Amino acid sequence: MPLFFQENSKAPTITLSSDESKHLIRVLRQKTGDEVQVTDGEGNLFHCKISNPDPKKTELAVISTEVIEPDNFEIHLAISPTKSPDRMEWMVEKITEIGFSKLYLMKSQHSERSFLKTERLEKKVISACKQSKQYRKPSIESDWNFQDLIKSSDFEGFQKFIAYVDENHQNHLFDVALPGNKYLILIGPEGDFDPSEIEDAFEQGFAPVSLGKSRLRTETAGLAAVQMLQVVNR
Repeated sequence: MPLFFQENSKAPTITLSSDESKHLIRVLRQKTGDEVQVTDGEGNLFHCKISNPDPKKTELAVISTEVIEPDNFEIHLAISPTKSPDRMEWMVEKITEIGFSKLYLMKSQHSERSFLKTERLEKKVISACKQSKQYRKPSIESDWNFQDLIKSSDFEGFQKFIAYVDENHQNHLFDVALPGNKYLILIGPEGDFDPSEIEDAFEQGFAPVSLGKSRLRTETAGLAAVQMLQVVNR
């Protein structure tokens, strides 16, 4: 059954956006009485029937509503955007399919890009949520500074990690992440974090972790970290 996304959905009637309506009517060629599912990205799943098949604003009659309970853990990923936006879009699509809670686009000393528009990333998130049957839409925050992020009180009670290894720090993420927690993991740019940033992160309680033997691209490291934390909790 097709799954559609519509924010602020409520029974008894849901009106789809123009993009979702066009896809439903013009592409899938659904008609009055056909059944579809809608999520609001907040954990609510609506089972509906098409009552007014308009390609600009289709109206749906809600048959039933199901609340999807959240996981007992949260994955927060802070990453320095890559120079190529396409690589970040690919990562966002894949980590949405796997499952994460929040993404922070972070500017560090060696960042290749200081700003990245989030509109296309948001579209990737919604598309991936529908494809992978994710009923809670992850959020994206941009314009975070590394120093502000590591000192933020928003992450009190989190397990906090920074992807970094040297001769004295070689613990694997699998070995230190405890199930059922909230996690924040920092992924640096292609040029890695500056040594001063690494020391500052240590002082703020971030534990250095390895993501494996291979040297990973920024977007691959982000994907690997999310997947590992999912496996820890399964």
